[in-house]
Amino acid sequence: MTVKVGINGFGRIGRGFLRASLDKKGYEIVAANDLTDDDTLAHLLRYDTVMGPFDGTVEVGSDKIIVNKKTIKTLRERDPAKLPWNKLGVDIVIESTGFFRKREDAEKHLEAGAKKVLISAPGKGGEMLTVVPGVNDKDYDSDKHHIISNASCTTNCLAPMVKVLD
Repeated sequence: MTVKVGINGFGRIGRGFLRASLDKKGYEIVAANDLTDDDTLAHLLRYDTVMGPFDGTVEVGSDKIIVNKKTIKTLRERDPAKLPWNKLGVDIVIESTGFFRKREDAEKHLEAGAKKVLISAPGKGGEMLTVVPGVNDKDYDSDKHHIISNASCTTNCLAPMVKVLD
């Protein structure tokens, strides 16, 4: 089964996720939501100052970018509740705007039809599981946790070392 992914926020983290997912089987990026125009999104994907030039093809179409011959619908919606996640069959949303870190804000992606939301930053307020791979990923229960936080870059770097001391 292929997991369909929508990316909300196609900045540094959203583009990094896309690059990392291209080599993974079982995942399909179906949409990227960002307020920036398609030409700029494609340019930023092609020429990344941290990751270097993209080793693949990037083309621009009408409301889409085509990456390595895979079409990714581009959206420009400020309100996550209005995103067409249901219509696109999105299973997981990568929330990487930095704006929707509160549970009630991230829930708008679920209202729009996504099944799960992974916030790429520390969650704010409310009950939300924070998962650090290799440290507490066993706490994740797919039947119970529909919105999770991936913590901060500092936490992801430090927590594995602290776990060794535990």
